[in-house]
Amino acid sequence: MRYAVVMFLLFVFSLNAWCLEIKSVAFDDGKYIPVKYTCDAANMSPPLHWDDVPAATKSFALVCDDPDAPYAIWVHWVIFNIPPEKREFREDIPQKAILSDRTIQGLNDFGKIGYGGPCPPPNKPHRYFFRLYALDTTFLLDEKTTKRELMQAIEGHILAEAKMVGLYRR
Repeated sequence: MRYAVVMFLLFVFSLNAWCLEIKSVAFDDGKYIPVKYTCDAANMSPPLHWDDVPAATKSFALVCDDPDAPYAIWVHWVIFNIPPEKREFREDIPQKAILSDRTIQGLNDFGKIGYGGPCPPPNKPHRYFFRLYALDTTFLLDEKTTKRELMQAIEGHILAEAKMVGLYRR
């Protein structure tokens, strides 16, 4: 009986052993996003890297959104079917639907494919959540995929998730 309890506890702890982490060399979690990654400058995607990936990962998905937008959460980036061996995005990912490694970029709330940087109204800072999901499959979705559609598709397939928050104020 004691052996079964120990094995059960090991199994439960192993489910939570993955602490998927996402970071950027451009800004720290909870700090301001440099202007070059916003609509006020080059509007290029920031560099991101991640580690502590679950062994069963078949793909990743990343969503960036702004919950402080005036009327609703504003989606800045939808990207999925990121290969399981990938551990980073360099800055300035091309704004095209299918990248060379077969990663797919969906529609942001600017109505465009790929990354659309922070562009809040003046005054108070907004928060930009970069959420990375390690998934147990890939998806038959295309470049017209929205955040809502992606989130519905990945439900029940998330092995681990990580987030970081950047701030921006105009």
